[in-house]
Amino acid sequence: MTGRDAQEERRRRLRELVTGRGFVRTAALAEEFGVSVMTVHRDLDALQSQGWLRKVRGGASALPSAHFHGSVAERLRTMSRTKHRLAAAAAELLAPGQVVMIDDSTTCLPLTRHLPGSTPLTVVTNSLPAVSALAREPGVSLIALGGTYFPAYDAFMGPHTAQSAEAYRADVLFLSTTAVTGGRCYHMSPETVQVKRAMMASAARRVLLVDHTKFAHQGLHALAPLTAFDLVVTDEAAPAAEVRRLREQGVAVRAVPAGR
Repeated sequence: MTGRDAQEERRRRLRELVTGRGFVRTAALAEEFGVSVMTVHRDLDALQSQGWLRKVRGGASALPSAHFHGSVAERLRTMSRTKHRLAAAAAELLAPGQVVMIDDSTTCLPLTRHLPGSTPLTVVTNSLPAVSALAREPGVSLIALGGTYFPAYDAFMGPHTAQSAEAYRADVLFLSTTAVTGGRCYHMSPETVQVKRAMMASAARRVLLVDHTKFAHQGLHALAPLTAFDLVVTDEAAPAAEVRRLREQGVAVRAVPAGR
């Protein structure tokens, strides 16, 4: 086994340990794998950048926080009913014959259930779950954006994915974000930002789906101001001051009832 292979195998096992236990101390990981604490720190940095876990004082955690929003499975469970309500509201914008672009977010994924009602449609996406949901759907011409597969996001990311997105022109883009702070969208992954910016540049109309909890989250990499979107679909629990400010800036906002 090469050094590279050994590193990948160690990181895979490390990831499984943290995911299984919820929290593991750095010293315990170093002892477990027979490596230095500095090597463990490098491993954790790499896994954190891929969205698998978050580094905390003394170790690593797989539990969601204001900065780390959990695995795909965790995010699918979070605010599930509200996400379905947002998707149903966004689906009213669909019209037969459109080219529709959908990002990799779990917020926009429920939109795939509504697409068959507006076929024929061409759908462009980097989300593997969206591809799987639409692969055998009659009336949907499916274009999957390639690139580097990121298991933590169950999606394709990075420069090749962004270049692929730039090769198309969509009538409408449905996109979500990790966090909204100061009227701007943020993400923890620069690869995510790179792809979503390319999608935004390729769409004639941009629709942001974001539930109220995103206004309490934080992110590292800025994506775009909310004013870059033609429509923001949120729920009625979104901060009233934020909604009012958006409308004053000329952004259309639709607030749907929050799921309970």
